[in-house]
Amino acid sequence: MEIKIIENKKHKLILEVEGVSHGFCNALVKELDASKETKSAGYHIDHPLVGIPKILFETNGDAKKELLKAVKNIRKKTADFQKEFQKSVK
Repeated sequence: MEIKIIENKKHKLILEVEGVSHGFCNALVKELDASKETKSAGYHIDHPLVGIPKILFETNGDAKKELLKAVKNIRKKTADFQKEFQKSVK
């Protein structure tokens, strides 16, 4: 995974994230949208086979902090899912 910051402002970030798919982008955008601080969040991929996802979001707060909080929430949810799944297959 390679992250290239296209625009870095206090309330706005635009990132290109090479090596991820729609699944990752959807999860991140959904988590960002869940925050009361997020004004807008979205992504697009120019070409479905060779395009690099571009994630854009704007917040009322610090964009970098909001992104890190969203990633931390995703990490917790996946750990919780893994724990519950392991219980169910025993």
